[in-house]
Amino acid sequence: MTSAFGAHFFRHEFGRLVALLTRRVGVQHLELVEDAVQAALLSAVESWTAAEVPENPSAWLYRVAHNHFVGELRQRARRAELNEEQAPIRPASDEPPATFLAGEVEDSLLRMLFICCDESIPIESQLVLALKTLCGFDVAEIAQRLFTSEGNVYKRLGRARNRLRETHFLANELTTELLASRLPAVQAIVYTLFTEGHLSSHAEDAIRRELCDEARRLTSILAVHPVAATPETFALLALMHLHSARMSARRDGSGGLLLLEEQDRSLFDQHELARGLSWLARSATGAAFSRFHAEAGIAAEHCLAPSFAETRWQRIVECYELLDRLAPSPIHTLNRALAVAECRGPSAGLAVLDGLEPPSWLSGSYLWSAVLADLHRRCGNTELASRYRDSAVQLAPSPMIAASLWRRLSAGVGS
Repeated sequence: MTSAFGAHFFRHEFGRLVALLTRRVGVQHLELVEDAVQAALLSAVESWTAAEVPENPSAWLYRVAHNHFVGELRQRARRAELNEEQAPIRPASDEPPATFLAGEVEDSLLRMLFICCDESIPIESQLVLALKTLCGFDVAEIAQRLFTSEGNVYKRLGRARNRLRETHFLANELTTELLASRLPAVQAIVYTLFTEGHLSSHAEDAIRRELCDEARRLTSILAVHPVAATPETFALLALMHLHSARMSARRDGSGGLLLLEEQDRSLFDQHELARGLSWLARSATGAAFSRFHAEAGIAAEHCLAPSFAETRWQRIVECYELLDRLAPSPIHTLNRALAVAECRGPSAGLAVLDGLEPPSWLSGSYLWSAVLADLHRRCGNTELASRYRDSAVQLAPSPMIAASLWRRLSAGVGS
């Protein structure tokens, strides 16, 4: 069973089933729905075998989760001496119900993402809720990706669930105005989902294609929706396709990560590259220019460069300068410093960072130490380079990223 239905299947089913059941019974029951879905998945792990897998595994999981939810809700109602009719429950069916939203977003998972992005929930909590409940991230993954502690993740998750528990919001109340106002938050969620897949904090795999595929699928649905089909969405989808174009070239034969200068550009997926450039061209309509436009522009430069040395680094520097104005972040400053180092030398790259006091979440990240190690190494500051390298490797979120850092940052420094 595990060979046919691995972690990706159960991750995908968890989010899909939570979205389907929550739409049926109301977001105020979200925690109970999550428990029911978790129970169904556990039951599948315990009872399915390679020879005895249900003909329709998804429908089987839905029925088990629905029945578990109904049973638990009835027990709670009896304990509280409530009238069972207060719970809006329908009998389970052989197949999940059709999922439509009055002609609007035709995907249950995406629809639930919009519900999670309730304006009364702080944006940080919206993101945590969606990544945990609908995208299948565990708390450690969320903490790593959002540069925060696991304790903060639990607090944000609790606040979001409490807010949804208090509301009686219905899926068909997602008006055009609500969809438009919540679109930026939904874009942020699918962007984070793709980023985790593209450079994972997962201990066993530095690239998780299933997350990239899911993020791209959700963004593709947004891109054809009359409210969500905006230049920002087009640019986000372009970014995903352009990164996907280089994905096969980023791994060596043993599954390790290759540095950009080590990648075989003949392995770049030309179909993905063409799709990315097509979406990037569509994103150029109108006056809108977002962080996704800037990041897609950077990705396009890397994809189109004949070689690492022939990359138009000045164009990339300009994109990072735009990005830092649109969405100020020390992460963007770090990346700009690396791009400046390529076109003007490592001393100029270090000068970009002069006076930059990193916030605690960044100073405790491998990214800060890795950039400083690289720039000091190239400037010949061996002692500083060695110290920052050791820190970066120690803080790396996965063994594969640690190995890649060690290889990049040890040249000319020694062990």
